[in-house]
Amino acid sequence: METEPSLSFWQKNKLIIKSFFIAFLILALLIPTFIIMYLVNERKDRKQEVTKEISNKWSAAQTITGPFLIVPYTENETINGSISAVKKNLFLLPEQLNINGTIEPDIRYRSIYKVPVFTAKPVTLTGKFVKNNFSAGINPASLKWNEAKLCVGISDLKGIKQQTIKWNEQLLPMEAGLPENGIVQQGISSPLPLDSSFIDKENNFSVQLTLQGSEKLYCTPMGSNTAAHFSSSWDNPAFDGKYLPDTERINEKGFEADWNISQFNRDFPKIFSGTNGTVSRAVGESAFGVILLSPFDAYAQTMRSVKYAILIIALTFFAYFFTEIFQRRPVHPLQYILIGMALVIFYILLLSVSEYIQFPYAYLTASAATIILLSWYTQSIFKRTKLVVIFAALLAALYSFIYVLIQMQDNALLFGSIGLFVLLAAAMYFSRKIDWYGIDKKTNAVV
Repeated sequence: METEPSLSFWQKNKLIIKSFFIAFLILALLIPTFIIMYLVNERKDRKQEVTKEISNKWSAAQTITGPFLIVPYTENETINGSISAVKKNLFLLPEQLNINGTIEPDIRYRSIYKVPVFTAKPVTLTGKFVKNNFSAGINPASLKWNEAKLCVGISDLKGIKQQTIKWNEQLLPMEAGLPENGIVQQGISSPLPLDSSFIDKENNFSVQLTLQGSEKLYCTPMGSNTAAHFSSSWDNPAFDGKYLPDTERINEKGFEADWNISQFNRDFPKIFSGTNGTVSRAVGESAFGVILLSPFDAYAQTMRSVKYAILIIALTFFAYFFTEIFQRRPVHPLQYILIGMALVIFYILLLSVSEYIQFPYAYLTASAATIILLSWYTQSIFKRTKLVVIFAALLAALYSFIYVLIQMQDNALLFGSIGLFVLLAAAMYFSRKIDWYGIDKKTNAVV
């Protein structure tokens, strides 16, 4: 009577040992994925350096504040026991402010990087000043109307190409700088000799600016009623700031957006002193406008895809492990290592290709190359074409699922958890009839 040869410890438990090896390898492959994350951040920082360099030469993001009037006045204060007249500035804001701008986008190139810039031509600011109430503690007799200035705050003066300011249809001379930078840091101003009759009558203004900038164009609701309209041929905008547009239209031809903001929607009054720090901060925080999002910046999407690396690696290894069991053809640990390296290199390929072409095409290129490579390698291991086709379809579905997840924002967690549940259910379904206690004997017999 023949007796079965006794099995060694390795032969009895080799699937368990291999499963631990696969788990360890999955965790070990997280190390190169963290290195890739660092590489993505490094390339992103380089892109930001290039963007800043181009912005310094062209013009930075622009914020338009105004127009507003600055009128000097004197106020008696006690200094060292004696009463002295201290000169201060009073800020007067318009009753009505209409802002209309057409943004013409352009692309500036530096090395492999592309940076969106724009020229707003023109940005038109029209409106009126009406009768003002000075009962808030300012003596009208102390106001120096003959020293008044009409001011427009502009965050980067380098971007000004043309400017025209009219007061009651009268063209005014312009000069760089502001009498006081407590509200805005820099801008342009015009001397505006007035008299006390300004309080009792309506005054109209018109400002036209041809303004260059990079990525962002903001303005502030300085009018008691502010109406703003921006339009552009750029089809990838983001509306930002304290206020979102009341109406917006975005399509392949560009965008249009309209804002209507009342003085009751903001945190600063119509008349205030420039020494009021709270008001100054409120003016800066009230800015709103549009960001020209770059379609060339794929670093955020690449980073999100790298975060799903452990999912792709684990599911691919599990697919190989179950295939090894069903086909009773062992896969060498070195082959698992090579497969893991191919899965990791996918992200380096994705990062490098996405710097030259748009992210969807880069993702398609990198995933197709990885699927072809792994399918060819699977054919060399299992020698079954039908199995290779199934594996390639499974890998393609997995990469497609990850792509859908990284394109989502709010629903990524929901769809990701549902997808993982379905994959786990599939793995449990296909493994339910495996004889885990007898599989080692069968595998050893085949070997």
